[in-house]
Amino acid sequence: MINKNLLNKEVQNYIDYITHIPKWDIYTIRMRKSPFKFVSPLEIVQQMQGKKIAQTKFPFISENTQIIYPPHVNLEQASSQATAQFKQKIMSGEKGVDLTGGMGIDSFFISESSKEFFYVEPDLELLEIVTHNFSVLNKKNITFINKTAEEFLAENSTHFDFIYLDPSRRDKNNNKVILLKDLKPDVTLIQEKLLQASSSVFIKLSPLLDLQQVIDNLSVSTIFIVSVKNEAKELIVKLNPDQKPDQKNTQENLPIRCFNLETNQPEFSFYWSEEKQAKNPDYSLPESYLHIPNASILKSGAFKLISHRYNLKKLHPNTHIYTSHEIVPNFPGKVFFILDPHFIPAKSEQDKFNIISKNHPLKTAAIRKRYGLDEGGEDYLIFTRSMDKNLCILAELIE
Repeated sequence: MINKNLLNKEVQNYIDYITHIPKWDIYTIRMRKSPFKFVSPLEIVQQMQGKKIAQTKFPFISENTQIIYPPHVNLEQASSQATAQFKQKIMSGEKGVDLTGGMGIDSFFISESSKEFFYVEPDLELLEIVTHNFSVLNKKNITFINKTAEEFLAENSTHFDFIYLDPSRRDKNNNKVILLKDLKPDVTLIQEKLLQASSSVFIKLSPLLDLQQVIDNLSVSTIFIVSVKNEAKELIVKLNPDQKPDQKNTQENLPIRCFNLETNQPEFSFYWSEEKQAKNPDYSLPESYLHIPNASILKSGAFKLISHRYNLKKLHPNTHIYTSHEIVPNFPGKVFFILDPHFIPAKSEQDKFNIISKNHPLKTAAIRKRYGLDEGGEDYLIFTRSMDKNLCILAELIE
């Protein structure tokens, strides 16, 4: 049962106060005696962590003093506000269900278009927290169900307009897992039941997961790769209702859609077979501009297609940096103007640069140490490799 004493104004003021004391870390607070009779130090730490994370990850609740935050592991797996709002755009229907409710951030946004929405969560305490929070947020179209996804599906006779689930990526010892078979629930075992309950099923997976593994083990109709400010955050798989679980995916017409949220970069989409069948790009030494695709495109593996689509040359087969004489408008990534293609850091009086290392023997930390360079400034040093040698390129970021 949730502790409503956490909502006391004095408790909330205290949590806000200690959150802004830099020298008071989590360990210090846990070791201190709580100033409140009915609120433990652990509960105070939990709310403090939640408020800090909410400020950047889900700011729409960060200033609400009536919100109760769940344990850190739930905060960690919860989608950000940005990715939840993205899902809201690709999922819709009058009746939907989130089979792995968690902290409820995804449920809050993807249920916006639904008249009736079901939040399913096996952890009773977490369910009670989310029930309370949704009440505070005046969310009234949600039915809360305390079951596992498997239990819900086994008893379900309803057909949904869409189903969403974000399988837990923690094992019984709370260690992180990535492989499909290690997720809870194991979506490879329940995909047939999922597709019986809806023809529109979306599954959130780790961005570290290999795409070929996903394609080989799930009935996939579309893969969405979602980054936020060039950091890969989620793979979202939409299941294919027309493909039987034991039927091999042909991959020929499988769309891969790449997004970089909170930027002005356009979507980059392609069919999985396109990249497989594409010719190798032309290779070249650096010309006038460098182009580095965003994290979603790099995750997708569209290393040949990006070159052909934007008429770019590649520096090296394993260097996913592209070059051109002319600037490419609306490129889905970073664009740099080359100031010096053969820069020698040891001979420069400047000692502050933004450093990028791709397909180079030295990583960023080793480069800084070797040349005594500090982070920052307006100029970039790009350490990489062409077809015949290692390069250090001085460049400025255009967009």
